[in-house]
Amino acid sequence: MQKLEVLQRYFGHHAFRDGQEALIDGLLAGRDVMGIMPTGGGKSMCYQLPALMKPGVALVVSPLISLMKDQVMALCDAGIPAAYINSTLSLEETRGVFQNARAGNYKILYVAPERLEMDGFVSLALQLNISLVAVDEAHCISQWGQDFRPSYLKIAQFLDLLLSRPPVGAFTATATPEVRQDIAQLLRLRDPVCKVMGFDRPNLYFAVEAPEDKPAAIQTLVEERAGKSGIIYCATRAAVERVEAQLTHHQIAATRYHAGLSDAERQQNQLDFQYDRKPVMVATNAFGMGIDKSNVNFVIHYNMPKSLEAYYQEAGRAGRDGSAAECILLYSGSDIQTAKFLIQHNDSGELDEAHSRQRIDADMQRLGKMIGYCKTGSCLRGYILDYFGQSHPEHCGNCSNCSADYELLDITQQAQMILSCIWRIRKHLNYSVGVTTVTGVLRGSKRQKLAEKGLDKLSTYGLMAQTSEAQLRSYFDALERQNLIETEKEHATVVLTPAASEVLFEGKQVQMRVKKEKAEKRKPSQNYGDLLTRLKALRTRLALKESVPSYIIFSNATLEDMAAKHPHNMEEFLTVNGVGEIKAKRYGEAFLTVLTEDSESL
Repeated sequence: MQKLEVLQRYFGHHAFRDGQEALIDGLLAGRDVMGIMPTGGGKSMCYQLPALMKPGVALVVSPLISLMKDQVMALCDAGIPAAYINSTLSLEETRGVFQNARAGNYKILYVAPERLEMDGFVSLALQLNISLVAVDEAHCISQWGQDFRPSYLKIAQFLDLLLSRPPVGAFTATATPEVRQDIAQLLRLRDPVCKVMGFDRPNLYFAVEAPEDKPAAIQTLVEERAGKSGIIYCATRAAVERVEAQLTHHQIAATRYHAGLSDAERQQNQLDFQYDRKPVMVATNAFGMGIDKSNVNFVIHYNMPKSLEAYYQEAGRAGRDGSAAECILLYSGSDIQTAKFLIQHNDSGELDEAHSRQRIDADMQRLGKMIGYCKTGSCLRGYILDYFGQSHPEHCGNCSNCSADYELLDITQQAQMILSCIWRIRKHLNYSVGVTTVTGVLRGSKRQKLAEKGLDKLSTYGLMAQTSEAQLRSYFDALERQNLIETEKEHATVVLTPAASEVLFEGKQVQMRVKKEKAEKRKPSQNYGDLLTRLKALRTRLALKESVPSYIIFSNATLEDMAAKHPHNMEEFLTVNGVGEIKAKRYGEAFLTVLTEDSESL
């Protein structure tokens, strides 16, 4: 069977996506490969299809249990024999998988990286005909990546133990050139076929909001997306608990996930989310890497992440099936301090003091880029693509900055007040302070520390008492973007630049770009009317009958394509993107019945 026939028969696609074919051909030819492809870009196809065409069994090294379960479930539903070995299996279940693997009953076997060090698994591997080894989330091997996992460093040693080294494929969604070099070196890839695909996800809408009341904002955002599946990421466990309790109190079907919960509760909550019993997941970043749930309609960040890599990876869990989806970040100044604390206290114990210091410095630089994303007035998608080194149009038309209607507001007077306050504090104390202190002085705060330092005696004290803290923060951001002030990295203090004197003493005008009004919210997916509703209802019934998540039957994108193409027979049904021969035989008659009923009602 040729590769295009396999693609159609098992996966229901009629053509390869950009970059896939070269990586597939490389593995089929016995070469190592490295694929850097965006989330939802089809990385798994690059090793799953060669695994079906090559004799033997493919080993897939995967970092999280959730990924293994999701992908094995989807593969089995498509008629592909697959299994996983991880800590959730009982001893008897593990023995059963070992026995089936020895008998040649699998084409794909998922394993955790820690498993590669165990004598029992090494013994099994030596008995298998391993067709290829795929390393998913390969950026975890680099200590300079955002998700370094020491267990990944053992993969190369495992490969050395095999009697015959199979071709190796390394795959990830986010990797800077430095991380890509680490991947190739530490996995000892041999002259790999490399494909670095575009990082753009056109189906995702990006937005940054700075609400004064985050709890109220999150409540509104979730209620506006009632009936849709989404993830809300929080920086801390405590925030997860608060947000989940708030949503549940307001009768929203939400659940939670963080490392402080028991294994049993985490597993149950994840199942509730996957099966859409509780379509809203509130979680720390402990949840998500490798989550294969394709029908996530929105991802909201309650707190700013520590890096653009982390943000783009987490946001990218929306719209994996290609349907339109939303990625919304709620930003506040306090998020910066939280992120810095997490960076400075994230000592895994795996690095010596010198390397740990280098790691913290690199993380702080990444945090600076993340803060820039939250404050920029230019295209959000463009900011992300600039970071990953990809060219792009000036405006994407699909982010909150590009879709908003802006006007230039004269803030010269406000700028002079702020700059004067910074100057007077520095003169009075003989040292600089942070934005929080300057804001307190301008708003006339009654904090005891201000009085103790005599800052309540300054002429600028209370000068902007009627201006909200959030509005003041926006002024500070505008002044920093225009190089009138800057933040010293070591102590996070704010200082004037030489250009500030032109505003203070020469009357130079300062303007700020502000939205005229709140942009109309973009609908995350196209609605094809009652037909799409009936198709989704049928999918739900079939999923309940077979005890699988709805997206395992067909993705949202497949149902939308089905509603648009409106097939009348099995031949036409097979032209729907995502419908392969196996699924057509299993579900075609039921869906065609609904489609036929729709035609008769016209």
